[in-house]
Amino acid sequence: MTYVLAALILGWLILIHEAGHCVAAKRAGVPVRIFSVGFGPALISRRWKGTEYRLSAIPLGGYVLLGLEGEKEYLGLPFRKRLAFALGGPLANILLAPLLYAVLNILAGHPGPEGLLVRPFIQTWQTLGLMVGSLGGLFSDPGSLSGLVGIVSQGGQFVGLSLVKAIRFGVLLSLNLAVFNLLPFPPLDGGRVVLDLLQRLNSRLGRIYLPLTLGGWAALILLMVYATTLDIKRLFA
Repeated sequence: MTYVLAALILGWLILIHEAGHCVAAKRAGVPVRIFSVGFGPALISRRWKGTEYRLSAIPLGGYVLLGLEGEKEYLGLPFRKRLAFALGGPLANILLAPLLYAVLNILAGHPGPEGLLVRPFIQTWQTLGLMVGSLGGLFSDPGSLSGLVGIVSQGGQFVGLSLVKAIRFGVLLSLNLAVFNLLPFPPLDGGRVVLDLLQRLNSRLGRIYLPLTLGGWAALILLMVYATTLDIKRLFA
Protein backbone atom coordinates (compact mmCIF):
# COMPACT_ATOMS: atom_id res chain seq x y z
CA MET A 1 0.00 0.00 0.00
CA THR A 2 2.81 2.42 0.85
CA TYR A 3 4.46 1.78 -2.53
CA VAL A 4 1.19 2.60 -4.28
CA LEU A 5 1.02 5.84 -2.30
CA ALA A 6 4.59 6.75 -3.29
CA ALA A 7 3.79 6.02 -6.96
CA LEU A 8 0.66 8.18 -6.77
CA ILE A 9 2.63 11.07 -5.24
CA LEU A 10 5.21 10.78 -8.03
CA GLY A 11 2.47 10.73 -10.66
CA TRP A 12 0.77 13.74 -9.10
CA LEU A 13 4.01 15.74 -9.10
CA ILE A 14 4.65 14.88 -12.76
CA LEU A 15 1.11 16.06 -13.50
CA ILE A 16 1.83 19.35 -11.69
CA HIS A 17 4.95 19.70 -13.83
CA GLU A 18 3.02 19.16 -17.06
CA ALA A 19 0.23 21.48 -15.89
CA GLY A 20 2.90 24.15 -15.40
CA HIS A 21 3.98 23.69 -19.01
CA CYS A 22 0.35 23.89 -20.15
CA VAL A 23 -0.44 27.07 -18.21
CA ALA A 24 2.80 28.72 -19.33
CA ALA A 25 2.10 27.85 -22.97
CA LYS A 26 -1.44 29.21 -22.75
CA ARG A 27 -0.33 32.46 -21.14
CA ALA A 28 2.44 32.90 -23.72
CA GLY A 29 0.04 32.33 -26.58
CA VAL A 30 1.50 28.97 -27.66
CA PRO A 31 -1.25 26.63 -28.94
CA VAL A 32 -1.83 23.50 -26.83
CA ARG A 33 -3.47 20.65 -28.71
CA ILE A 34 -3.83 18.14 -25.84
CA PHE A 35 -3.45 18.20 -22.08
CA SER A 36 -3.89 14.74 -20.62
CA VAL A 37 -4.25 13.64 -17.02
CA GLY A 38 -2.67 10.20 -17.17
CA PHE A 39 -1.49 8.15 -20.13
CA GLY A 40 -2.99 5.66 -22.54
CA PRO A 41 -6.46 5.67 -24.10
CA ALA A 42 -8.68 8.63 -23.26
CA LEU A 43 -11.59 7.77 -20.97
CA ILE A 44 -13.13 11.25 -21.04
CA SER A 45 -12.21 14.20 -23.22
CA ARG A 46 -13.51 17.72 -23.67
CA ARG A 47 -12.38 20.51 -25.97
CA TRP A 48 -12.16 24.00 -24.50
CA LYS A 49 -10.54 27.09 -26.03
CA GLY A 50 -8.73 25.07 -28.67
CA THR A 51 -7.33 22.44 -26.31
CA GLU A 52 -8.51 18.87 -25.80
CA TYR A 53 -8.44 18.01 -22.10
CA ARG A 54 -8.29 14.29 -21.42
CA LEU A 55 -8.66 11.91 -18.51
CA SER A 56 -6.69 8.85 -19.62
CA ALA A 57 -6.68 5.23 -18.51
CA ILE A 58 -3.34 5.09 -16.66
CA PRO A 59 -3.64 7.57 -13.77
CA LEU A 60 0.05 8.40 -13.35
CA GLY A 61 1.38 11.77 -14.46
CA GLY A 62 0.24 13.36 -17.69
CA TYR A 63 1.51 15.14 -20.77
CA VAL A 64 1.18 18.25 -22.94
CA LEU A 65 1.08 18.17 -26.74
CA LEU A 66 1.57 21.52 -28.42
CA GLY A 67 -0.49 22.45 -31.46
CA LEU A 68 2.57 22.88 -33.67
CA GLU A 69 3.64 21.02 -36.77
CA GLY A 70 7.18 19.90 -36.13
CA GLU A 71 10.48 21.45 -35.14
CA LYS A 72 10.42 24.22 -37.76
CA GLU A 73 7.17 25.72 -36.46
CA TYR A 74 8.41 25.45 -32.85
CA LEU A 75 11.65 27.26 -33.70
CA GLY A 76 9.58 29.90 -35.45
CA LEU A 77 8.03 30.92 -32.13
CA PRO A 78 9.50 34.02 -30.43
CA PHE A 79 12.25 33.13 -27.97
CA ARG A 80 10.30 34.47 -24.99
CA LYS A 81 7.42 32.08 -25.74
CA ARG A 82 9.71 29.06 -25.96
CA LEU A 83 11.45 30.13 -22.75
CA ALA A 84 8.12 30.51 -20.93
CA PHE A 85 6.98 27.07 -22.05
CA ALA A 86 10.25 25.37 -21.05
CA LEU A 87 10.41 26.96 -17.59
CA GLY A 88 6.71 26.52 -16.78
CA GLY A 89 7.08 22.91 -15.60
CA PRO A 90 10.05 23.36 -13.22
CA LEU A 91 8.54 26.60 -11.89
CA ALA A 92 5.29 24.78 -11.03
CA ASN A 93 7.24 22.17 -9.04
CA ILE A 94 9.21 24.87 -7.22
CA LEU A 95 6.09 26.90 -6.36
CA LEU A 96 4.39 23.80 -5.00
CA ALA A 97 7.13 23.34 -2.38
CA PRO A 98 6.34 26.39 -0.18
CA LEU A 99 2.65 25.42 -0.21
CA LEU A 100 3.53 21.96 1.10
CA TYR A 101 5.98 23.42 3.61
CA ALA A 102 3.17 25.69 4.85
CA VAL A 103 1.01 22.60 5.45
CA LEU A 104 3.88 20.95 7.32
CA ASN A 105 4.32 24.05 9.46
CA ILE A 106 0.62 24.01 10.35
CA LEU A 107 0.84 20.33 11.31
CA ALA A 108 3.93 21.15 13.41
CA GLY A 109 1.97 23.79 15.33
CA HIS A 110 3.22 26.92 13.56
CA PRO A 111 0.06 28.28 11.89
CA GLY A 112 0.95 31.97 12.20
CA PRO A 113 1.98 34.39 9.43
CA GLU A 114 5.65 33.43 9.72
CA GLY A 115 4.91 29.72 9.41
CA LEU A 116 2.61 30.26 6.43
CA LEU A 117 4.15 33.17 4.51
CA VAL A 118 7.83 33.50 5.43
CA ARG A 119 9.29 30.23 6.64
CA PRO A 120 8.00 28.10 3.69
CA PHE A 121 10.00 30.15 1.19
CA ILE A 122 13.12 30.02 3.38
CA GLN A 123 12.72 26.25 3.71
CA THR A 124 12.26 25.89 -0.04
CA TRP A 125 15.36 27.98 -0.78
CA GLN A 126 17.46 26.00 1.72
CA THR A 127 16.30 22.66 0.30
CA LEU A 128 17.02 23.81 -3.26
CA GLY A 129 20.50 24.90 -2.20
CA LEU A 130 21.23 21.47 -0.71
CA MET A 131 20.00 19.72 -3.84
CA VAL A 132 22.03 21.87 -6.21
CA GLY A 133 25.09 21.41 -4.00
CA SER A 134 24.72 17.63 -4.13
CA LEU A 135 24.59 17.44 -7.94
CA GLY A 136 28.33 16.90 -8.14
CA GLY A 137 27.94 13.65 -6.24
CA LEU A 138 25.95 12.17 -9.10
CA PHE A 139 28.94 12.48 -11.41
CA SER A 140 31.53 11.34 -8.87
CA ASP A 141 29.39 8.40 -7.72
CA PRO A 142 27.13 7.18 -10.58
CA GLY A 143 26.27 4.12 -8.49
CA SER A 144 24.07 6.35 -6.35
CA LEU A 145 21.66 7.00 -9.24
CA SER A 146 18.08 5.89 -8.77
CA GLY A 147 15.27 5.44 -11.30
CA LEU A 148 11.52 5.20 -10.95
CA VAL A 149 11.71 1.78 -9.27
CA GLY A 150 14.08 3.12 -6.64
CA ILE A 151 12.08 6.29 -6.09
CA VAL A 152 8.88 4.32 -5.49
CA SER A 153 10.63 1.69 -3.36
CA GLN A 154 12.56 4.12 -1.16
CA GLY A 155 9.64 6.53 -1.08
CA GLY A 156 7.26 3.80 0.07
CA GLN A 157 9.62 2.80 2.87
CA PHE A 158 10.05 6.44 3.94
CA VAL A 159 6.38 7.45 3.77
CA GLY A 160 4.79 4.44 5.45
CA LEU A 161 1.32 5.57 6.51
CA SER A 162 2.44 8.95 7.88
CA LEU A 163 0.78 12.06 6.46
CA VAL A 164 3.72 14.26 7.51
CA LYS A 165 6.25 11.96 5.82
CA ALA A 166 4.08 11.78 2.69
CA ILE A 167 4.10 15.59 2.46
CA ARG A 168 7.85 15.73 3.11
CA PHE A 169 8.39 13.16 0.37
CA GLY A 170 6.24 15.31 -1.92
CA VAL A 171 8.32 18.42 -1.19
CA LEU A 172 11.65 16.70 -1.81
CA LEU A 173 10.46 14.93 -4.96
CA SER A 174 8.85 18.07 -6.38
CA LEU A 175 12.06 20.07 -5.96
CA ASN A 176 14.11 17.15 -7.30
CA LEU A 177 11.96 17.12 -10.44
CA ALA A 178 12.54 20.85 -10.88
CA VAL A 179 16.32 20.65 -10.41
CA PHE A 180 16.67 17.58 -12.63
CA ASN A 181 14.62 19.12 -15.45
CA LEU A 182 16.65 22.34 -15.32
CA LEU A 183 19.90 20.52 -16.08
CA PRO A 184 21.32 21.82 -19.39
CA PHE A 185 20.90 18.47 -21.14
CA PRO A 186 18.57 17.88 -24.10
CA PRO A 187 15.72 16.92 -24.04
CA LEU A 188 15.22 18.23 -20.48
CA ASP A 189 13.75 21.70 -20.01
CA GLY A 190 17.15 23.18 -19.17
CA GLY A 191 18.63 21.66 -22.32
CA ARG A 192 15.78 23.10 -24.35
CA VAL A 193 16.53 26.56 -22.96
CA VAL A 194 20.22 26.21 -23.90
CA LEU A 195 19.35 25.11 -27.44
CA ASP A 196 16.88 27.98 -27.80
CA LEU A 197 19.57 30.43 -26.65
CA LEU A 198 22.04 29.04 -29.17
CA GLN A 199 19.45 29.23 -31.95
CA ARG A 200 18.69 32.83 -31.00
CA LEU A 201 22.38 33.76 -31.15
CA ASN A 202 22.80 32.09 -34.52
CA SER A 203 19.79 30.93 -36.51
CA ARG A 204 21.95 28.37 -38.35
CA LEU A 205 22.34 26.47 -35.09
CA GLY A 206 18.66 25.57 -35.36
CA ARG A 207 19.81 22.72 -37.61
CA ILE A 208 21.38 20.91 -34.64
CA TYR A 209 18.22 21.25 -32.51
CA LEU A 210 16.56 18.02 -33.61
CA PRO A 211 19.72 15.82 -33.75
CA LEU A 212 20.79 16.93 -30.26
CA THR A 213 17.29 16.40 -28.89
CA LEU A 214 17.07 12.89 -30.36
CA GLY A 215 20.56 12.09 -29.10
CA GLY A 216 19.58 13.40 -25.69
CA TRP A 217 16.51 11.17 -25.61
CA ALA A 218 18.64 8.14 -26.46
CA ALA A 219 21.15 9.00 -23.71
CA LEU A 220 18.34 9.65 -21.22
CA ILE A 221 16.71 6.29 -21.97
CA LEU A 222 20.04 4.51 -21.49
CA LEU A 223 20.53 6.39 -18.21
CA MET A 224 17.08 5.34 -16.98
CA VAL A 225 17.77 1.71 -17.94
CA TYR A 226 21.07 1.87 -16.03
CA ALA A 227 19.41 3.47 -12.98
CA THR A 228 16.57 0.92 -13.02
CA THR A 229 19.10 -1.92 -13.18
CA LEU A 230 20.81 -0.49 -10.09
CA ASP A 231 17.42 -0.22 -8.36
CA ILE A 232 16.58 -3.86 -9.05
CA LYS A 233 20.00 -5.00 -7.81
CA ARG A 234 19.45 -3.06 -4.58
CA LEU A 235 16.02 -4.60 -4.10
CA PHE A 236 17.37 -8.14 -4.36
CA ALA A 237 20.69 -7.53 -2.62
